[in-house]
Amino acid sequence: MLAALAMTAAAPVWAEAPAPVAVSDTVVDTLSERLFPMLGALGRLPTATFDTRARRIAACGDVPACVIEATIWTDQDRAMVVASLSKSGARPKSNADLPVAAGIDQELEALNVVLRVYGLGLPGRYPKIDGPIFATDTPFFADSVKVAIDTARAASDAPPSTIAASVRLAVALLDANDATAATRFEPLDQRENAGARTRAARTDWKAFRYSLLIVPGVGPEDVGTTLSPRSKLHALLAAQRYRQGLAPFILVSGSAVHPRGTRFVEAVEIRRALVERYGIPADRVILEPYARHTTTNLRNATRRMVALGIPLDRPTLIVTDAEQSKYIESQTFTDRNRTELGYLPGAVGRRLSVYDLEFQPSRLSLRHDPRDPLDP
Repeated sequence: MLAALAMTAAAPVWAEAPAPVAVSDTVVDTLSERLFPMLGALGRLPTATFDTRARRIAACGDVPACVIEATIWTDQDRAMVVASLSKSGARPKSNADLPVAAGIDQELEALNVVLRVYGLGLPGRYPKIDGPIFATDTPFFADSVKVAIDTARAASDAPPSTIAASVRLAVALLDANDATAATRFEPLDQRENAGARTRAARTDWKAFRYSLLIVPGVGPEDVGTTLSPRSKLHALLAAQRYRQGLAPFILVSGSAVHPRGTRFVEAVEIRRALVERYGIPADRVILEPYARHTTTNLRNATRRMVALGIPLDRPTLIVTDAEQSKYIESQTFTDRNRTELGYLPGAVGRRLSVYDLEFQPSRLSLRHDPRDPLDP
């Protein structure tokens, strides 16, 4: 009897399984809000709505590929979400140009894209720059998916069939593959662009021919190079135009995109060159570190202008190498904008030189369009 008591008393306090405790994850929270703002606002719709979906996921057990496939939102699932939305009275904030139901459906499709590309290894819209870290035919890929599923379940007590659980799984897959660049610099305008924001509030815009010099980045061809020769040319040209007094600010745009797997952010490296090599004041260089394509270089530039209080009723000047400048002026680029963004981010104006092209930004660029979920 005494021995039994002694054994009981000696039992460690952690012998029982610990109860789950919710912890805040700034990367996950910020990424979820940025990529899936409307889905996050829905919270948990009634789980009874998704009984069929729940059974489908449960039938997979612990088989990662099956769980991912079962988690994808089918047309029937998505129709149930819209129906439940109308019954619940939930009204997540939507883009003024997009009905709530259409916005929810677009975000569900964006969520499906993440599940397919990073959970099943299927090619995405941009296979050269998007996709899992590990080759899909290796055990490392399957293990990374399993760990992402475990992570999502450990971090959330939401039933696997719900929207909340699906968003958490999609973000866990992105996190497992270091595909979190969409939030790396947040809050961008309170940190990286704080000085420019203060300057913009005191700027006499009429004193300048252009409100902004827009400088797109072009990535190098190897992961060890910080700044490509073309981006170095862009920095030189921008410094010259700034010293001429053409605009009060230089906006540098480009994420960590080319080549796939690079750790260097194009905009950051161009800004470094402008400040360190050419002596441009840091608070005159606006960072836009999220654009992954030329289309979103221009779209995101407009978004930063609005966020920093830079007027849109004055022209900007795109400063880039001759090849990219010619491409921006082409019908091919116009068609690509309409296909990928659904609109033109602005109007291309006069050409001043092989390097310089006027550009009038459009407020259409403020629209949220999750068709490319990694470039919101």
